[in-house]
Amino acid sequence: QVQLVESGGGLVQAGGSLRLSCAASGRTFSGYAMGWFRQAPGKEREFVATISSSGGITRYPDSVKGRFTISRDNAKNAVFLQMNTLKPEDTAIYYCAAGAIMGVTPERYRYWGQGTQVTVSS
Repeated sequence: QVQLVESGGGLVQAGGSLRLSCAASGRTFSGYAMGWFRQAPGKEREFVATISSSGGITRYPDSVKGRFTISRDNAKNAVFLQMNTLKPEDTAIYYCAAGAIMGVTPERYRYWGQGTQVTVSS
């Protein structure tokens, strides 16, 4: 069982940066791949980033590649999403998720946080 709690969301102007954090409970955190997804009103949940259990492999969609960076600290049971050069279209609720293997679809992940709102003003 893994419980996830996101933090770090907020309101930022276009071009700004935010760093999201996801704190995980459970002794087996280091065994899970982690992902970030986002969901805007009226849209489906969208893949943002994923990282392997060791942190050695990451993957991003083209929409955020070069702007967002996922990282993790297994000693602190945490995963992070550094978001730079934010755009209004990045506005969404951001969720972290834990799964047995890396994936780009929500179905790959078993555990989910409650989400944190990110709003980017133009």
